Amino acid sequence: MLNAFAQSITRPSELNALLTYKFAPKSENTRRHHQTLAKDENKRQCYYYLNLTSRSFAAVIQELDDQLRDAVCLFYLVLRGLDTIEDDMTLPLDRKVELLRSFDKVIYQRGWTFNENGPNEKDRDLLVHFDVVIDEFLKLDSKFQQVIADITKRMGDGMADYATGEHRENTSVATVADFDLYCHYVAGLVGHGLSDLFSASALESPQVAANTELSNRMGLFLQKTNIIRDYREDLEEGRQFWPREIWGDYADDFADFIKPENQENARACLNAMVLNVLDLVPDVLTYMLQLRNQSVFNFCAIPQVMAIATLALVFNNMDVYHRNVKIRKGEAIELILASTSMDNVVRIFKHYVHIISKKNDARDPNFMAVSMAIGKVRV
Repeated sequence: MLNAFAQSITRPSELNALLTYKFAPKSENTRRHHQTLAKDENKRQCYYYLNLTSRSFAAVIQELDDQLRDAVCLFYLVLRGLDTIEDDMTLPLDRKVELLRSFDKVIYQRGWTFNENGPNEKDRDLLVHFDVVIDEFLKLDSKFQQVIADITKRMGDGMADYATGEHRENTSVATVADFDLYCHYVAGLVGHGLSDLFSASALESPQVAANTELSNRMGLFLQKTNIIRDYREDLEEGRQFWPREIWGDYADDFADFIKPENQENARACLNAMVLNVLDLVPDVLTYMLQLRNQSVFNFCAIPQVMAIATLALVFNNMDVYHRNVKIRKGEAIELILASTSMDNVVRIFKHYVHIISKKNDARDPNFMAVSMAIGKVRV
């Protein structure tokens, strides 16, 4: 926390946000949630794993209204388990594909656990104790179970297709269409599932679930932004998610962008990737306009404003090729506290789009296309 204060020392609004957040009393939703966990060891275990796998996502889930919170928590844990299997490069391909294609059945099998992940796989402990997740999943209303199982099946099949060579060239994504499809499988379907859960809980209207393309694009906006930010980490681990259709215009090899002699092409490629994401912004805002429940709105708004802030940070920023860049914690907290109304969310998006506009260089080959994408957000 001291480091966060140090980073924001010249930004009074961020310092104020950090202090407000640190000393704010627990919300009524969080207070009731903690009372429930104190009486239920199995559920407490699930939220322990939620916090272990993603502290930031865990915080926003625990602020949801009571009738939705557990369903979203278990949805996240099931998909995290699935993702842990997909990510593990030590698993034999046949075994991995078998698990990916059957995981929607696994979640109905009491007592199922899995200890075949490599010792260094980050979330292997979740699968070692996955029987706890299954027990809580089976306590959910059947309407929530059905949503989670359906998305798990579709995502698992998509991951299995990708693992066996569909929609990619060796370890790389080939076309923008394949990039969209991969992001649909790993994030767009999460958007579908969350929208289905929102509507099934009756906290949001059926229309939120019905508009699947907007839900998909919410997920794509988050996933694509993270993929841009994670260039260096993915490169070092042998993963390649930027589509060759984009980066192939600027280099012969995906690793060429880290070389000093390729700096200008690397900058142009980075901005072309950001352009691909900017086109999603109008649909993100349209989705947010549908939401009526405050806890659902906050839950959806916080990751999206973090993403637009990250997109502004990575645009025209050559540090992306050398390290994992992140927004300041003080800035993140300020965004969390502000993401409580549509007016605020629009203001935040316009602020960061303006930053992108100021960083947009007329010498860049994508200058006009980026300017046009910015214009669509400003209207």
